[in-house]
Amino acid sequence: MGNKIELTLEERTVHGKKVAQLRKESIVPAVVYGPGMDPVNVQAPHNTLEKIYRQAGTHTPVHITVGTKKRIALIKDVDFDVVKHTINHVAFHAVNAKETVVAEIPIVLTGIGESEAEKAGLVVLQSLEKIEVKALPMDLPESLEVSIVNLKDSSEKLTVADIAIPKNVELVDNHAGSADDEEAHSITELVVASVYEPSALQAANEAAGGDAEEASADAVESENGTEAAADEEKSE
Repeated sequence: MGNKIELTLEERTVHGKKVAQLRKESIVPAVVYGPGMDPVNVQAPHNTLEKIYRQAGTHTPVHITVGTKKRIALIKDVDFDVVKHTINHVAFHAVNAKETVVAEIPIVLTGIGESEAEKAGLVVLQSLEKIEVKALPMDLPESLEVSIVNLKDSSEKLTVADIAIPKNVELVDNHAGSADDEEAHSITELVVASVYEPSALQAANEAAGGDAEEASADAVESENGTEAAADEEKSE
């Protein structure tokens, strides 16, 4: 793990609709909750929380201080203003440093541009971006890495089994098969990245575009048919 992420929060006395004024002043309302404690309403400057979120995401512990109390917490939820692209609210889940937690960890491909597959003009695409793990809060990794350097031929794949899982970190296997990866029977069989011929990708994209155009045409025809029926109904 990297450097310890620390954050000081102020207790918040403003609630309800009045928090709109806080946001106008670039102050973000937040809450800290967890087992064995009453939820605490807090606040912090927007720039501070934005920086912390970029650093911690939802999987890196944040050492928070509220008044005289210190806790370890994970960012559980962030609500964004979709128009202004600003943070509206943050929920911190306080955790026990001695109890395991479940978190989604990003998967990072390494060796990009160095594989024989890419040097031969093939394309490596990542299909799994993150995965759930269980660990003590301070053992949670910032990311899980898997190298693509040894990929050579089209149709070769990397699965979760190829990821080096750190000591004291356990994969959470709640995989029961999905439409995207029907052949996987366990989490270790999930495909992380695959090698493709550029022509095959182009054909797949064109096919997808054709399906979209056909669906659009069907929708227009259906709509026109509905309008025609409505016109006929009016004329009667």
